Amino acid sequence: MKIIRTFSCLYLTVSSFFFFFAASSRAQDRPAAVAEKDFTAYLFVYFTGNQKMEEAVHYAISADAYHYFALNHDQPVLDSRKISSTGGVRDPHILRGEDGKTFYMVLTDMVSANGWDSNRAMVLLKSTDLIHWSSTVVNIQQQYAGQEDLLRVWAPQTIFDPEVGKYMIYWSMKHGKGPDKIYYAYANADFTGLESEPKQLFFPLNGKSCIDGDIIKKGDTYYLFYKTEGDGNGIKIATSPSLTSGNWKEYHDYKQQTTEAVEGSCVFKLANSDTYILMYDVYGKGRYQFTQSHDLQNFTVIDREISMDFHPRHGTVIPITRKEWKVLTNQWGIPDKYPQTAIKNNPVLAGYYADPEVLYVQKTKKYYIYPTSDGFDNWSGAYFKAFSSDNLVDWKDEGIILDLKKDVPWAGRNAWAPAIEEKKINGRYRYFYYYSGAQKIGVAVADEPNGPFHDSGKPLIDSKPAGVHGGQEIDPDVFTDPQTGKSYLYWGNGYMAVAELNEDMVSIKPATVKVITPDKTFREGTYVFYRKGIYYFLWSEDDTRSPDYRVRYGIAKSPTGPIQIPKTNLVLAKDEQKGIYGTGHNSILKVPDKDEWYIVYHRFSYPNGIQMGDAAGYHREVCIDPLSFDAEGHIRQSKPSLQGVVKPFR
Repeated sequence: MKIIRTFSCLYLTVSSFFFFFAASSRAQDRPAAVAEKDFTAYLFVYFTGNQKMEEAVHYAISADAYHYFALNHDQPVLDSRKISSTGGVRDPHILRGEDGKTFYMVLTDMVSANGWDSNRAMVLLKSTDLIHWSSTVVNIQQQYAGQEDLLRVWAPQTIFDPEVGKYMIYWSMKHGKGPDKIYYAYANADFTGLESEPKQLFFPLNGKSCIDGDIIKKGDTYYLFYKTEGDGNGIKIATSPSLTSGNWKEYHDYKQQTTEAVEGSCVFKLANSDTYILMYDVYGKGRYQFTQSHDLQNFTVIDREISMDFHPRHGTVIPITRKEWKVLTNQWGIPDKYPQTAIKNNPVLAGYYADPEVLYVQKTKKYYIYPTSDGFDNWSGAYFKAFSSDNLVDWKDEGIILDLKKDVPWAGRNAWAPAIEEKKINGRYRYFYYYSGAQKIGVAVADEPNGPFHDSGKPLIDSKPAGVHGGQEIDPDVFTDPQTGKSYLYWGNGYMAVAELNEDMVSIKPATVKVITPDKTFREGTYVFYRKGIYYFLWSEDDTRSPDYRVRYGIAKSPTGPIQIPKTNLVLAKDEQKGIYGTGHNSILKVPDKDEWYIVYHRFSYPNGIQMGDAAGYHREVCIDPLSFDAEGHIRQSKPSLQGVVKPFR
C-alpha cells in the first residue's frame, strides 16, 4: 500500500454537487455516494411537442453532453395516460437523490390542447433504475383550500435542501388575473405528495410573472434561472445563500443569447470540469440553444458544437454512470450512431478502490475482485468489499465481506491490500483471505467467495523478519505452487518476505521465513504467478501518491527465489498522453483453459487525480488491461487504457 506520513443537473444543487462529486479532503466515514469521476455519460429527459401524443417523457443519451442520441427511436419511455390525470405530461425534470441511486422526476400534468389555463396538477415519480417508476398525481386545487381561482400549475422541479434535509419541489402557479409566481413545498418522505401547503419562493421586485424556475448551487450561492413571462419573455437569474429566506438578489440582464422567445432553461455542470452548460428551449423555432459559462453570469453560444437526432422541448440533463448507461441501453438499445469509442470499461469498479486482488473461482465459475476500499483520508478505510463478474466488464457489488472495526478487534483500522486463495479441502471449497490491518497481516476464512469471512482471531504476521529494520508488515500475497501443491505467503513494504503456509492455511512455518527483496526498485505489492515453468514476481515501484508509481517484474525457478531481473522489466507505467497516472499494485488473471492473461491494477482517479496532490494516493480506481508474453516468456509492457476489456466474454 504505502508508508503513512503526518501530514443541478450535473445539474444538481451544489449541496448535492458536493455530496456526490467532491473528492473531500476532510475525514469521512464513507466516500461520496457517486464519485464525479464515475459519471461517463448524460441523460436528457424531454417531451417533444404540443400534440397529445407528443406530451410524454422521452430519453436521449450523450457521451459528452454535446452530442445527443434519442433512445427508443424517440418514442415515449413512459405512458402518459397511466401516470397523469390529463393524459399528457410536459416539462420533465429529473434529479439524482442524496443516496446516489434513487431518482426523482416531476412533470407538468397537462394537455395543451385543453388550453394554457387548464391544469391544476403535477406528477411525482420515483425510481431506482431509470426504467421503472412509481407515480403520484398531486392536484393542488383539490388538496389545498383557497385555490378556487387556480388556473395553472407549471414546470415543477426538485432540489435537495440541506438546511432541512428534505426534497423541495418548486413550480409556478397562476391564480385568476394575477401574475405567475414561483412556489415551493417539501415532498414527503416517500415522494408521493407534499407535506406542506405551497409558499411563495421568489418575490421579483417588479411583481410581474415568472415561470420555469431552475436552481443550481455554486459555492455557497443558489442561482435561480427563471423566465420573465409576459415581461420581456427572457431568462434572468437571482441569487441567494438560502433557498427559503426570500432574500434573492436580482440581476436585470437577460441570459439567453438570442432574440427569439425562449423558455425551459436547464443549467448543469459538466463532470470533471468547471464549465457550466445553460440550455433553453427556443420553442418558436423548434430547437434548443446551448451556451456555456464558468461563472454563471457570462454565457457563450456553443450551438455549433451541439448535435441531436431529435427535436426536444423543455427538458433536463443529468450525468449518469456507466452502469446506468448500460441499464438504459439494455432496455432500449444503443442508438445506431452513438460513438463506440465513447464506451469505456476502465475503471471496472464504480467508486474509489485500490490494490485489487483478482480470482477466478472454480465453485461459482465467476471472476472476483477484492480491493482496498479507497477514498478515505490517509488510507483510513476499515472495511473490505468484494465484486463479482461473469464477463470481466459488468461487476456486481457483493457488499462488505469483512469490517475490521466490527469483526477484527486486534486491528480495527487501515484495511489494506487483500489477497485470497480458493482451496478444495476434503471435497469442500474454502476461501482464505489475507489482508493488512493496523500494519499487521491477518487471515479470515469463509465457505463462499463473497463471505462472510471470519477472522482467525490474531495476526498472522506482526513482526519483521530477521535482519529487516524498516518498512511495514503489509501487502500480503498468497500463491499455491501448481508443481508441488504447497502454498506460500508473501508480504512487505520496503522488503519482500516469503514463508510457506501450513496445510491449515492460517499459519506459517516459521523456519521457512525468508527475505527475497529483488532489487532497489521494490517498494510493495508483491504478486506471484506461474506460467510455462517460470515463476513470475511482480511488485510496485515508487510511492502510491506518485504519478510514477509503476509495476516491475522478476523471474525465478522456484516460488522462493532467487529472483532474476530481466534486462527490460517494466510491466506497467503511466501514460501522460492519455492522462493516466499512478498505475500500480496489481494482480494477474489467467482466463480458464486459455493462455490469455490480464493485469488488474489501480491508477489515480481519472481524469482529475493528477491535480489532487497526495490525495490522489487514496482516491484511486481499479482497471483491467491485457497482459502478454513474448516467445521467450518475457512479459511485454502493458499499456494502461481507458477502454479496458472491450468486449464482455464468458
